Amino acid sequence: MPQKTAPAALSSTAELVLGDLNAEQRAAASHGTAPLLIVAGAGTGKTNTLAHRVAYLIASGTDPSRILLLTFSRRAAQEMVRRVDGLLRQVNAGSSAPGGKKVWGGTFHAVAARLLRVHGRDIGLEPNFTILDRADSEDLMHLARTELDLGKKGRRFPQKGTCLDIYSRCVNAQLPLEDVLKTAFPWCKDDAEDLKRLFVAYTDAKEAQQILDYDDLLLFWRGLLDSPAGDRVRERFDAVLVDEYQDTNALQADIVAMLRPDGTGITAVGDDAQAIYSFRAATIRNILEFPERFDNATVLTLEQNYRSTQPVLDATNAIIAAAEERFDKALWTEREGGARPALVTCRDEVEQTDYVIERILGHREEGLALKRQAVLFRAAHHSAALELELSRRNIPFYKYGGLKFVEMAHVKDLSSFLRLAENPLDSMAGLRVLQLVPGIGPRTASELMGALHQSGGDFDSWVSWRAPEAAAGTWPEFVTLMRNLAHAPASDVSAQLHAARTFYAPLAEVRYDNATARLADLEQVERLGSRFPDRTRFLAEMTLDAPNWTGDFAQPPTLDEDYLILSTIHSAKGLEWDSVYVIHAADGNIPADLACGSPEEIEEERRLFYVACTRAKEHLYVTHPLRYYAAGRGFSDSYGYAQRTRFIPDTLRPLFAEVQARPEAENDNTASSGAARATTASIRAGVKSMWG
Repeated sequence: MPQKTAPAALSSTAELVLGDLNAEQRAAASHGTAPLLIVAGAGTGKTNTLAHRVAYLIASGTDPSRILLLTFSRRAAQEMVRRVDGLLRQVNAGSSAPGGKKVWGGTFHAVAARLLRVHGRDIGLEPNFTILDRADSEDLMHLARTELDLGKKGRRFPQKGTCLDIYSRCVNAQLPLEDVLKTAFPWCKDDAEDLKRLFVAYTDAKEAQQILDYDDLLLFWRGLLDSPAGDRVRERFDAVLVDEYQDTNALQADIVAMLRPDGTGITAVGDDAQAIYSFRAATIRNILEFPERFDNATVLTLEQNYRSTQPVLDATNAIIAAAEERFDKALWTEREGGARPALVTCRDEVEQTDYVIERILGHREEGLALKRQAVLFRAAHHSAALELELSRRNIPFYKYGGLKFVEMAHVKDLSSFLRLAENPLDSMAGLRVLQLVPGIGPRTASELMGALHQSGGDFDSWVSWRAPEAAAGTWPEFVTLMRNLAHAPASDVSAQLHAARTFYAPLAEVRYDNATARLADLEQVERLGSRFPDRTRFLAEMTLDAPNWTGDFAQPPTLDEDYLILSTIHSAKGLEWDSVYVIHAADGNIPADLACGSPEEIEEERRLFYVACTRAKEHLYVTHPLRYYAAGRGFSDSYGYAQRTRFIPDTLRPLFAEVQARPEAENDNTASSGAARATTASIRAGVKSMWG
C-alpha cells in the first residue's frame, strides 16, 4: 500500500507544476528519461518550458543536485533557476524545500572549470590553474609568434588575433587546419606549416604555465570524460539539459554525448531556424542530427507563438520555409489583428534614414516608447548614417556592443596581481604587472619571470634583484605585495584586491588618462570581490562571465527619459521589441556579400534574416535602399542599384504591405512651390523658341 500512495502524491505535485502550460509545452516538460529534443520556434516560450521541465524532474523525485543545466550565459542559467524555485514554491505552498538552487547550472565553460577544479588531478591538472581571457590568449599567441620569428619572413603572416581565431576554430569545430584554412581563412592557406609550429608552441606554453584558455576548458572536460575518471563525473548527474542546442559546436556536442552515452536523461532545447553562429564554430548539424546521434530520441515541436501578430508570423514562416534543411513547423498565435509587415523601398540611404526616424518618432507620439523600438542591421557599420542623424536630431540611442568592462586595461591590470599570486607560472599575468613598475620593460620582465619559474614560483627569489634607479622606490613595495598575496587566505578576496589597488592606484594615475573614472572602476572591482568565497572563484568568474560595463555594478542615473535601441542582428537574438526596423535589406548586405561563398553560408544568412524579423511583436518594417553611392575618399556621385534581398522573392511580396519611403508627390518641388507644371509640350515649345 505505501508503494502506491507515495507515487500518487508525487504525481499530484508534478501535475501541479505543469498547470499553466499549453499541450505542446506540457508534453515536453513531462517527457520521460528517453533522449528528448524540443524544437522551440521563436517566441514559443522556450525558457518557460525548460524551467518547467527542470521543476517537473525535481517534483518527480530527481535530486536537484544531480541535474546539470548547460546554457550559453550565466544570466540565462540564473533566470532558469529562479523560475524553477518559483514554480516549486508555488506547488509547495511557499515552503522552502530544496529546489532549483541546487541544480548544477551555468555555461559550458563555467561548468567545465568547476569540474576540472574537482577532478583535474585525475588528468594531471592542478586545481590552481588560471584561465586566460581572449586578450591574454592573444598576447600569449603573439609571444609564441615572436619567438618563432614568424613575422619576419618578408611576407605577411597572420596577426595574433587571426592566429587565435584559426586555432580556436580548429579546436571547437574539430576540423584539420587545412580544412579550416580552406573554408574560413583562405588568405592564410600558404601559412599552414608555420601555423602548425605556432600552435604547438602556444600549446606548450600553456602546459608549462598551468594555464588554460577558453578552448582548453572544453578540451580538458572532454579529456576528463574520456579518462578512467570519466565515470565519476557521469555518476554525478541523472539528467542533462542543454539550452540553445543549435548554438553548440562539435566539441560541446561530444561532451553532451559523453555525459550520457546512452542518451538517458538528455534534453536538448533549440531552434534550427535560429542557428546563426557558425563564425564561432557552432554547427546546425548538431540539432538536425540529434535524432540520429541518440537512439529512440523523441522530437517535440513548440509552435504556439506568444510574441508576434499573425501577419508577422505569416511572413516569417514563409521566409524560413525556403530553407533547404529544417524541422517542419509553422508558428501561430491566438492573438487577433495586426498589420502586415511593411516592405519599404527607399531611393537611397538618406531616404531610408529619414523614413526610419519619422516612423520611430511617429510611434513615439502614439505612445510607444523609444526603448520599445529597435533598428536591426547585418553589420555594425550599417548604422553609421542613422547614428549621425539621430545625434543631429537629439534622439538618444544605445547600440549593443563595445568593450567589456573586464577587458579595460586598468581592470585587467588589477586582476593580474591576483592571477599571478594564484599561479606564479602565469607568464601573461606576470609580464603585465611587472611592466607596471617604472623602469621595467619587456626584456627585464621576461627575465624576472624566468627566475620566478626556476624558483618554483617563490616570490622571495625577487628580493635580492637589484632594481634600476627608476624602479628603486617601487620594487620593494611590489615584491612585498606579491609575497603577501601569495600567502594571504584565499577567502579574503576583497582585502587582497584592496592591497593590490592601494599599490596600483598611483601607477594607474600616471599611466592612463581619465584617472578619476578608472580609479572608481577599481573601487567597484574591490566591492565585487566581497561576493566571492575565494580568489580562485573570483578570477574564474571575472574571466568566464565578465560584466559588460561598469553599470553592471552600479547603474548611474540616466539623463534621458528614453532611448532607441540599435543592434546587429546577432546581438538581438533572444530579444524582442514592439516595433522593429530591419534596414539595408538589399542583396550584398542581407545576405552579406562575404557570406555567399557556399550554399551553407547563404542558408545561415536566411536564418539570420528570419531571426531579425521574428524580434517584432507588433510592427515590422523591412527597408530596402535602391541606390548605394560608392565608398571611398571624399564624396562621389558614382553609384549603383541594389536588388531587394533574395529572401523576399516576388512570391512573398503579398505578405508585406509595400511602401514607397517618400511618394513621388512629396518629391515634386514644383508642386509645392506653386510654379506652373511643366509638360513635354511646354518644354518643346521653349526649345523651339530658341530658333526664332
